[in-house]
Amino acid sequence: MALILPYKEFSPRIHPSAWLAPNSVVTGDTEIGANCSVWFCTVIRGDVNWIRIGQKVNLQDGVICHVTIARAPLTIEDLVSVGHGAIVHGCALQRGCLIGIGARVLDHAVVGEQSLVAAGSVVLEQTVIPPGELWAGVPARKKRHLTPDERQGLLDTAERYVQYRLHYQGVDAQIPSEWLPQRKRNDDIDFSRQDRNSGRHSY
Repeated sequence: MALILPYKEFSPRIHPSAWLAPNSVVTGDTEIGANCSVWFCTVIRGDVNWIRIGQKVNLQDGVICHVTIARAPLTIEDLVSVGHGAIVHGCALQRGCLIGIGARVLDHAVVGEQSLVAAGSVVLEQTVIPPGELWAGVPARKKRHLTPDERQGLLDTAERYVQYRLHYQGVDAQIPSEWLPQRKRNDDIDFSRQDRNSGRHSY
């Protein structure tokens, strides 16, 4: 069961359809909307300012969400994906954007609708990323516009996580076959191929 804690007079308000991993933490003046998923080891600290999370948001494993006292709350709009190990701090993430693995988004930054912050990037304070752009680097800079297919892909990621959460809630939800990895069976793998120096299989 997730650890849900009040802070002073504020307690988290979480929609009943949201799924929180057992070791996630949510505190204080935090609202989480419908069909969200908060994954393992994620921390959402709405203590010294408020946090508002829309619908169909996924905060993947190890994400940290925090705020700055009296200065920078955190807003995450609908259909946002925040990748593993990312930190989003006192910023605004607009509808359908995606924050890549291990990225950092700092106070008063705005990530525009259906934009992508690449893995490992740092979006500095007060940076404004327009809609539909790819930003990358330290500090993050615009690389190019996203294609229509890429923008749709960001929304598809959020929708997939809506489905994934259902399985953890014990619901037998169907996932389209094109979303699933094409796993090899053991009898399709040549186990005789090994790296003789390391003793490891080379497939």
